[in-house]
This record gives sequence, C-alpha cells and structure tokens, in this order.
Amino acid sequence: MSNPKNYPPSWFSVGMDAWALAAESNMVIAMRMGALAFGGPSALKEAERMVSEKLSANMALGADIVTGKLGHSPEQIMSGSIAHYSRSVTANRRRLGWE
Repeated sequence: MSNPKNYPPSWFSVGMDAWALAAESNMVIAMRMGALAFGGPSALKEAERMVSEKLSANMALGADIVTGKLGHSPEQIMSGSIAHYSRSVTANRRRLGWE
C-alpha cells in the first residue's frame, strides 16, 4: 500500500493502512445498512452481493497466503491482506455512491 514492492513494510505502515481500511469499511457498512433499511428487491440483491463478495474475497486471500503471493514475513502478509481487502472496500464505497 504505502511502500514500494521491494521495500518491506514496517509495522507502523501496516497499522496505519489497517486503520484506513477500518475507517473506509465503516463508511461502506453505513451505506449498506441504509440500502438494506429501504428493503425491497434492491436490498435483497445488496445482501446477496455482500455475502458472495465476502466468501470470494476470503477464498482468494486464502489462496494468496498459501501460495506465498503475499510474501513470507508477517509484515508482508498483513500488508498484502489489507491491500487485498482495500480493493473491494474501495470499489464498494464508489459503487454505493460515496466518492
């Protein structure tokens, strides 16, 4: 995220990236709760999408960890995991209308 690929991340940068992911995730949760509160077919579609996205993201992350794609040090694995989830969270925030 905030480090070049060839430079190992520090725990400080990993912590800051985790904090940013948590803040953005909370925005997405709030927007999704608002969409679900309206009910109807769009709420059902959003709920189904939410579950399927989580399953897909977790399976892909597991495969990346097992194959070593994220690196081998704890810092690299954490940083890669945060980057993995950040892509989905950012896409959802944009899709739900908060630029």
